[in-house]
Amino acid sequence: MKSTTCRLDRFISQNSTFKLSDVRLLLAQKRILVDGQVAQSIQHRVTQFSRVVLDNQCLQDHQPLYLLLNKPQGVVSATKDLKHRTVLDLIEHPHKDELHIVGRLDLNTTGLVLLTNDGAWSRTISLPETRLAKTYEVTLSKPVTAEYIQVFQQGIYFAYEGITTQPADLEIVSEYHARLSLVEGKYHQVKRMFGFFQNEVLALHRVSVGPLNLAGLELGQSRALTVDELAAIEAYTSL
Repeated sequence: MKSTTCRLDRFISQNSTFKLSDVRLLLAQKRILVDGQVAQSIQHRVTQFSRVVLDNQCLQDHQPLYLLLNKPQGVVSATKDLKHRTVLDLIEHPHKDELHIVGRLDLNTTGLVLLTNDGAWSRTISLPETRLAKTYEVTLSKPVTAEYIQVFQQGIYFAYEGITTQPADLEIVSEYHARLSLVEGKYHQVKRMFGFFQNEVLALHRVSVGPLNLAGLELGQSRALTVDELAAIEAYTSL
C-alpha cells in the first residue's frame, strides 16, 4: 500500500466545493489548518495522516494504526480469502479494513504478524538494509547438529533464485528444536534452509521481529504497538 501525498491546493479542491484558484485566498484569510497550524502555502504536502480543517470543518483526520498479532495455525496472511480465516478476521477494530500486512506467514506458521495502514512505515521496516531480525522457533523431524550453525552462518545457495542467503544465527535448543534469526525473508526460507539437510520443519513459530515480541499475547490475540515499541523500531530503521 502506498502512502500518498498531494499538494494542499489540490487536496482542498478534491475535498471541498472550492476550486484550485480559490485556495490562495483561503490561505490569506487563514481559513485552513493543517495539523493544528495555519497553512501558509498551496504547496504544503498533505499526507494520508494530515489533519486538515477548513472553516472549522474537518476534511481529513485519519490516524496511523500499528498492530501486532499472534497468528494461529490455519489462518491466512491475507486481507481476503474465500477458503480460510484471514488475519483481519481475528482483529476487532473499526478501521481494520484499512490495514495491510507487513511480512506474511505461511498458512501453518504461527506467531508474530504486523499490520498497519502506514505504507511508508511498512516499506521502511521491510527494506533489506534495515536488517530487522526475525526470530523463529523451529521443530524438526531429525536431530539438529552443530554443523547447521556453521552452514547457516555461511549462507545457503538457493539455485532457483540464484542467490545465497545472508548469514543467519542458529541456536540449538534441544535435539529437535532450534531458534533461528534471519535478516531477510525469501520464499519459504526457513523450510528451505533446513531442507538443505533433508530435515523437515514440523512446526514454525515467529517469536519476534526486531525489538517486538509476543510477550503476554495469546494465539489469535492482537494489540496496538506502544509508543516505546514504535520508538524502538524507529531507532532500528534510522541506524
